[in-house]
Amino acid sequence: MSEATVLYIAIGLAAGVLSGIFGIGGGVVIVPALIYLGGFTQHRATGTSLAVLLPPIGIGAMWEYYRHDNVNLLAAMVIAAAVFAGGWLGAMVANRVSGPYLRLAFSIFVISLGIYLLFGAFRRLNWI
Repeated sequence: MSEATVLYIAIGLAAGVLSGIFGIGGGVVIVPALIYLGGFTQHRATGTSLAVLLPPIGIGAMWEYYRHDNVNLLAAMVIAAAVFAGGWLGAMVANRVSGPYLRLAFSIFVISLGIYLLFGAFRRLNWI
């Protein structure tokens, strides 16, 4: 199994668990992970994430990214399978955590991710 495939499985499991717990996945987990861990461009990460989420989200947007060679089909298929497994695991965990603690955990996660992305953007724009 290639290193990239292992990374895609990890991204998919993380997205699945967080989706099962918080109801999030594509834009909040998969896209940043593909950019920062997988070295994808923003467009390729977005297109690949759409391919992962294709059935519920929309074939039109994914097809347009695919036409511009901005979808990695192997990554999309592996992550989708791992999201399926991780979603089940995350839902099991979430159903054992009370609502207020779940909300607290989600808010900490989103704030932390937002700060991380903000400083990453500042660095790429050479503002810091």
